[in-house]
Amino acid sequence: MFKRKPGAAGDGFARILANTGWLLGGKGVGAVLSLAYLAIVTRTLGVVDFGRFALVLSAANVIKTLVSFDSWQIVVRYGQPHLAEDRGDALNRLLRFCILIDLASALAGGVIAAAIILLFGDALGLGAHMGWPVWLFCMVMMITIRSSPTGVLRLFDRFDSAAFAETMIPVGRMVGALVAWIFMPDVTGFLIGWGAAELLCAASYWYLALRVGGKRVGRWRAGRTLDALRENPGIVGFLTATNLQTSLTSIGQQVAVLIVGGFVGPAGAGLYRLANQLANSLTKISSLLSRSIFVELSRTTTHGREALNDLFRRTNRLALAAGAVIVGLILIIGHPLLGLIAGREFMPAYPLLLMLGVAACIELVGVSYRPLLMATDRAGLSLRISIVATLLLLGLQAALLPLYGTQGAAMANIAASLAGFAMMGIASRRALREG
Repeated sequence: MFKRKPGAAGDGFARILANTGWLLGGKGVGAVLSLAYLAIVTRTLGVVDFGRFALVLSAANVIKTLVSFDSWQIVVRYGQPHLAEDRGDALNRLLRFCILIDLASALAGGVIAAAIILLFGDALGLGAHMGWPVWLFCMVMMITIRSSPTGVLRLFDRFDSAAFAETMIPVGRMVGALVAWIFMPDVTGFLIGWGAAELLCAASYWYLALRVGGKRVGRWRAGRTLDALRENPGIVGFLTATNLQTSLTSIGQQVAVLIVGGFVGPAGAGLYRLANQLANSLTKISSLLSRSIFVELSRTTTHGREALNDLFRRTNRLALAAGAVIVGLILIIGHPLLGLIAGREFMPAYPLLLMLGVAACIELVGVSYRPLLMATDRAGLSLRISIVATLLLLGLQAALLPLYGTQGAAMANIAASLAGFAMMGIASRRALREG
C-alpha cells in the first residue's frame, strides 16, 4: 500500500537513540539525586515512618494514575497529521481537549483522595493530624498532571526540553529533603518537599511547551474545544484504552505496596517500596525507550511493513542488550548500593531488590511490544493483555503473600512479567504479519 522510504527505519532508530539519550541524561541526574534524597528520607524517618511515607506516596500515585489519561500519546498520535498539513487551529483544539481531560481528572482525583483518607486513613497508618496534609499533597499531585505539555514537546521532537523539565522532580525533591531534614524532619515535612517538586516540574513543562509550540499550535480561541472529537476519529477509544492500560500498570507498581502493607504492615511496605524504587531506578531506560519508540513507530507506520519490521527488530535487540547489562549491575552493585543508601536497617530488602529487578528487566526486554500495538491501532488488544497480566499479578500476590510475605509479592511480579512478555510478544509479531 505504501512505498518504503529509503532509510526510514534507520532514521527512526537513530532518532530513538538520540531521544532516549536526552531522556536518559535527564534521568541520570535524577538517579544520582534520588540515591541522595532516599538516603536522607530513610535515615531520618526509619523503617516504620518511611513505610507510612511510602504508603502515602503510593496511594497518591495510584489515584493520579487511575484518573489521569496519557494525553501526550493523543497529542503525538493525532497531532502529527495536523502538524504535517499545517492545520494549527485543529492541533490547538486537540491540545485544548487534552487539557480539559487533565483538569477533569484532577477534580475526580481530589474527590477520590478525600474518600480514601476518610474511609481508609487508619488502615494506611495515618493519624488524625495527617489527614489534611495528605489530602493537600494528593491535590498537588492531581493539579500537576503534565501529560499535555509533554505531548507538545514530543510532537516537535524536543526531547531535550522534556528531559530538562523532568529533572526538576529530583532537583526539587533533593532541595525539599534537605529543607525537611533541617526544619521539619517528619512525614509531613517530606510530603511538602515532594509536593513542591511536582509544582516546579509542571511549571517547567508548560513554560517550555508554550515556547516550543509558539504559533505552530494555532490560535487558543479557534473553534470549540469539543470539535476535536469530530476532527480526530477514534480518539475516544484510544483515550479510554490508554487510560485503562496506564491504570493497570500502576496497579502492578503502586497497589502492590498497599497490598503488602495490608498483609505485613508499614515496615514491610517500606522495605518493598525501597527495593522496588531501587530496581526501577536501575531499569529506568525501559520507560524512556518506550516513549521514544512510540513516537517513531507512529511515524514509521506510514513507510510500509518492511520499514516497520526493521525498526521493530532493531529496538528489540537494543532492549535485550540493555536488559542483560542491568541484570549484571543488580547482581554486582545491588547489595552494597542498598547498604550505602539506607543502612543496615534496610538490608532485608536485598532479596526483594533482586527479584523486582529481574521482573523489571523482563519488561525492559519487551519494551517495544506495547508501543507497536498502540501505533498500529491495536490499543484494545494491548489493553486486554494488560488486564490478564494484572489479574494474574493480583491473584498470585493474594496466594503467595500469606505463604512467603514480601518475597511472595516479588515472586508474583516475576511470574506476571513473564506472562505479559509472552502475550505481548505473540500479539506484536501477529500485528507485523498482518500489516
